[in-house]
Amino acid sequence: MVDLLPQLMKEGVDFVIANGENSSGGIGISPQNAKMLLDGGVNVITSGNHIWRKKEIIPFLEEEPRLLRPANYPPGAPGRGSGIYTTSSAVKIGVLNLEGQVFMRALESPFKTAEEHLSVLRRETKVIIVDFHAEATSEKCALGWFLDGEVSAVLGTHTHVQTADERVLPGGTAYITDAGMTGPIDSVIGIKKEIALERFLTMLPNKFEPATGNIELQGVIVDVDEKTGLSRGIRRVKMGLD
Repeated sequence: MVDLLPQLMKEGVDFVIANGENSSGGIGISPQNAKMLLDGGVNVITSGNHIWRKKEIIPFLEEEPRLLRPANYPPGAPGRGSGIYTTSSAVKIGVLNLEGQVFMRALESPFKTAEEHLSVLRRETKVIIVDFHAEATSEKCALGWFLDGEVSAVLGTHTHVQTADERVLPGGTAYITDAGMTGPIDSVIGIKKEIALERFLTMLPNKFEPATGNIELQGVIVDVDEKTGLSRGIRRVKMGLD
């Protein structure tokens, strides 16, 4: 990903949020990979249900405010679920990370948690981006409507497949069901296709291995009015190494 960031920055991007929960061998994130992303130009790393896969990340979550875990984990969970940061143009931006409940763990309601965190984030900025790490498209869509006009963007992650429903909702919140995957596209959501096919054909468990080659960066670019915190536009991004 870091090799593709300079190309992305040419698009006029001044703040980069990357969901990095699977950046270490296809599952979880290590402190080393988190540092690599942050040193390579990522401003904030969000995550999801796989954030706990690398045990060494737990103390790092406490130390590094630019690495977020979903905010709706129970009180006492390591790390933080939201934060205030500053863009390259000196604009304060709030980032909130949430995890869905449908087909996922029985966490606190992302809707209720969003309200709680937004009441704090709004004290410092109107520009707020939400990464909603969820399985069900219906739940993602519902949160988009729930927060329309309240945040700058609700961007879905987790399913690894970029959707084509990006839009600015009537209240001014940019929305997409899934921003996509940064990784090898000749794969089954990042896994070597031969391994995935074997599991589907035999129904036997096997060890997943990340695919390699033909890397593509997927995501969205959101244009936000810093004065109102509302979005003027959103467009999908798909780019590979030249």
